[in-house]
Amino acid sequence: MKIRKAVITAAGRGARLYPVADTVQKAMLPLVDRDGLAKPLVQIIAEEAIRSGIEEVCIVCAPGDEEQYLRQLRLLRENLRGACGGAGWACEQAARLEDLIPRLSFAVQEEPLGYGHAVWCARDFVGRESFLLLLDDHLYISALRDRRCAEQVIRLAEQEDAAVSAVQSTHERHVGRYGTVSGRRMPDLDGVYQVERILEKPSVSQAELQLQTPGLRTAHYLCFFGMHALPHRIFDILGEGLAARGDAELQLTPALQELANRERCLALEVSGIRYDISAKFGLMQAQIALGAAGTDRDGVLRAIIELLAETDRPGGPASA
Repeated sequence: MKIRKAVITAAGRGARLYPVADTVQKAMLPLVDRDGLAKPLVQIIAEEAIRSGIEEVCIVCAPGDEEQYLRQLRLLRENLRGACGGAGWACEQAARLEDLIPRLSFAVQEEPLGYGHAVWCARDFVGRESFLLLLDDHLYISALRDRRCAEQVIRLAEQEDAAVSAVQSTHERHVGRYGTVSGRRMPDLDGVYQVERILEKPSVSQAELQLQTPGLRTAHYLCFFGMHALPHRIFDILGEGLAARGDAELQLTPALQELANRERCLALEVSGIRYDISAKFGLMQAQIALGAAGTDRDGVLRAIIELLAETDRPGGPASA
């Protein structure tokens, strides 16, 4: 298995980020990345893939959004070149966009028929290759200095010639927010499990009965990290589900379960943390995490400490 393509699903309207996402695609919201450069969210996610060895990136978007993405990215590139007086940071960001834009393709999800359907819309881009799947509202920060989260997933998938889903040990109070996996630990691979059962956003009682994985801490389960390395065969399964779905949305989780029924699929406990920007305070948490993991870490931490001290002082915002 060789993985050189990535798919980012970005067709959702970002209802949890309303009203901001009503005027701009959530994937174009700006954040300051670890290198100190302000970037659209989609650029940070795409660079996660590209710096892990990905060559081409497909964004699955809503009708009309492909033109919006390209226009905004090109306009940003030109503004950085012409309006910032040749500043080094502006030239660097313009060069990053110059590298990114030619790598981008777009697939349109004409109707919001579910996450699985959004993935299925990228089938022509992927062709008969394996691919990396990412979400447009998740940021990933690796705990390993020399290996990004996406690279951890890609390396294992290529090494084992198998589908790999990134997972994170998660307390039971959060399992209702994520697809959750059970499996058996692979004895010769650290943090790797062979997938046996997958449920989408289970209740705690469902998790207790069906998703226990030996070796995890009490009340913890393997929950999806928002990143998968998948074979092209997933599109055959999604196509079968689309034909049989009736009026229901087409979800990815049942297709992943069917893939695990047909062939060996692995789950990898990634060394890193995911941040869901669509969650309450998620955008703020993601920005703080990027700053704390970046080149300006010391300055960011000082600013946080000063803010907390200012908030807690008598007469400060916390006492208002």
